[in-house]
Amino acid sequence: MGLTSALNTSLGGLAQNETSIDVLGNNIANAGTNGFKASNVLFTTQLSRTLSVGSRPTTTNGGTNPRQIGLGALSASIRKDFTQGSVTNSTSPSDLAIQGEGFFVLDSPDGQVYSRNGNFELNSQSLLTSQTGFKVQGYGVDEDFNLVTTTLTDIEVPLGDLNVAQATKNVEVGGALLPTGTLGTLGTITATAPLTDAGNANAPITGATLLTDVEASIGTPLFTVGETLSFTPSKGGRSLDPMTLLVGAGTTAADFTDFIDRTIGIQNGGGIPNDAGAGVQPGVTVTAGGAFQIVGNSGEVNDISLTIGNITSDGATVSLPFTKAQTANGESAITDFVIFDSLGEPVTMKMTSVLESRSSNNTVFRYYLDSADDSDGDIAVSTGTITFDSKGVVTNFTPNTFAVSRVLTAADEMDVTLDLSNISGISSAAAGSTLKLTLQDGSDPGTLSSFVIDETGIINGVFDNGIIRTLGQVTLSRFANPQGLLESGNSTFQEGVSSGPPFLVTPGNFGAGTIRAGSIELSNTDVGRNLVDLIVASTNYRGNARVISSVQQLVDELLVLGR
Repeated sequence: MGLTSALNTSLGGLAQNETSIDVLGNNIANAGTNGFKASNVLFTTQLSRTLSVGSRPTTTNGGTNPRQIGLGALSASIRKDFTQGSVTNSTSPSDLAIQGEGFFVLDSPDGQVYSRNGNFELNSQSLLTSQTGFKVQGYGVDEDFNLVTTTLTDIEVPLGDLNVAQATKNVEVGGALLPTGTLGTLGTITATAPLTDAGNANAPITGATLLTDVEASIGTPLFTVGETLSFTPSKGGRSLDPMTLLVGAGTTAADFTDFIDRTIGIQNGGGIPNDAGAGVQPGVTVTAGGAFQIVGNSGEVNDISLTIGNITSDGATVSLPFTKAQTANGESAITDFVIFDSLGEPVTMKMTSVLESRSSNNTVFRYYLDSADDSDGDIAVSTGTITFDSKGVVTNFTPNTFAVSRVLTAADEMDVTLDLSNISGISSAAAGSTLKLTLQDGSDPGTLSSFVIDETGIINGVFDNGIIRTLGQVTLSRFANPQGLLESGNSTFQEGVSSGPPFLVTPGNFGAGTIRAGSIELSNTDVGRNLVDLIVASTNYRGNARVISSVQQLVDELLVLGR
């Protein structure tokens, strides 16, 4: 009986040490596998054969201890070592390493699997995948590039395919304005000779007169139905962009004055100084005497000039001369700059400023904003004031926003915040007044050219126009008992019955760890330690084999006795 037990015990020892050698061999074989977690075998004793349970002490005997003979060992568990492996740099921005206890979530043909191996790449569909083609899971973004954290999805990074633009939301203007210059007290006044209404017994025209009835001399109409008028005035010595008007059967003189007003961009209304005198606001009107009259805004850069040839009809000059009665004055400055709408289309803006008033305590300049790209048909966009204190520091500017209509090209109207606080109210007579754009945060269309992933897993796309947009976020998973995970090959694990369900988290939260992009976690196999353990396991194996050999010799001796 004893010899037989020894044989079985040693045979079990051989099997256990074979298991240990298998595990050590797997560890060493995967010493170069990224993200690999080494294992070790834990043994426990089997039941023992009890020869005696021992006895209690008596008055005449000190008692005896139990006498038991062990029946060998069992493998209690094969335990994974989930300690952090060394992290090394790689050459790919899509390679990721976890510094913590989390796992990447991958979508495989068999469902979700989990891995520490962050050797990822972009496939032909611009999806982030593992080397075995499993898709990396995380949070996507909506059409406005906001993270959608309600469900996991494939991570997409469409390099070279995604195009975005950024509408301008903020504009900053700097420069220096001369407070001692000429006050803007006069605006341009220019008018035609009186015109007659052929439809009203050649009486002076009014705003209600049909444009086709307007005559400079009796019997000679200036306009005909169906012709297209083009108007190209000059303002501040610079030609403005032309605008056109189709003359219809119902087009009136008032429509014509509105057309001229919108093309020049004359601004009027509350707060704007009356520079024409006699209570006449800036604008284009039909006078009581039947003339077209233009009254402009003050400031040298707002002075309006019209000559024969500025108004044409289908390419031919319209004989409608204007005579200037007053020239605009006032210390002023002008600057042109470009902003961008939601489609990345450029919008050219013109900003002028005119010295409006001054006192011992402050100086006030009025600014005007024009844009020929404003799709409402009027180049006048906005006007306001800039107030400086006695030290030339801006104390107030209002309004601080302006809107440009882009309904013909972009999705909606542009609302832009204007910052004029950096304009100086100190300048010299030699330098005069200057304005310049210092910042605008819009951009033209750009293509996704590269991406970076931060430690929280946020994927930031970098476009060739300088815009940065969020493209998604890599998520991690934690388990209450990672030892309960089942290895499923390809450096992945599956949820096990004892691992607990996956707990999805974003990197940097709940102990899942942070992500290091452009890096790889190496295998945590300690080759030196495993080689030493291999020597020990081999020695144990040989020891068990020696026991079997010894039992065989004893059996042979018994057989000799029987002869």
